[in-house]
Amino acid sequence: MSNAPETVRVLIADDQELLRESFRVLVNAEPGLEVVGLAEDGEAAVKLSVSERPDVVLMDVRMPGLDGIEATRLIRANPDAEGVRVLVLTMFDMDSYVFAALRSGASGFLLKDVAPAELVRAIRTVAAGQGLLAPSVTSRLIEEFCRQPQNVPAVSESLAPLTAREREVLLLVTRGLSNTEIAAELHVSMATVKTYIGRLLDKLGARDRVQLVITGYEHGLVTPSSPPHR
Repeated sequence: MSNAPETVRVLIADDQELLRESFRVLVNAEPGLEVVGLAEDGEAAVKLSVSERPDVVLMDVRMPGLDGIEATRLIRANPDAEGVRVLVLTMFDMDSYVFAALRSGASGFLLKDVAPAELVRAIRTVAAGQGLLAPSVTSRLIEEFCRQPQNVPAVSESLAPLTAREREVLLLVTRGLSNTEIAAELHVSMATVKTYIGRLLDKLGARDRVQLVITGYEHGLVTPSSPPHR
């Protein structure tokens, strides 16, 4: 069951006018989606996020002045923009800013060359409170943490509130499995998986699935010896 609003209100932030207009046309052509603002830089994106309160911001990373990372952090930290979710778009799957953007509070990450139908699905997914990552990002995040071992605390201490089964589900989420795949892996129903996901979000204080994935990386659940599912 989706938690997305009936009409998903979208703000587009990109310093290239052609891309802003292309995304605007694409989004407005979809039933149930509506563009409520266009921002040419991060500062404008923050202001419009407060004044328009969109459900989803399509946020470019590299913009003049206030970039997409800092804009995302400011939006997520502003109580006047509560509930606004950020979907980061970039040209580069190796972009060094991806992890920083997610840590700043972005609910998802996609490449700008994503197929139109996939972008539309991504907007709806993020609006419904579910995080998502481009397929290539999971392995990039693992590589990032392999280069920064100081970010990995003791698993037993950090994840102490979780049951053994909840840790198992968190591991599978961290490895990139979908709910359907987790249900098949654990031989349980989809409803059971959703219950476990809900418990993980609550116990770990995570905003969405993306934060669960990052938590799993940070706590050493995925290493080079336990590669991502895809």
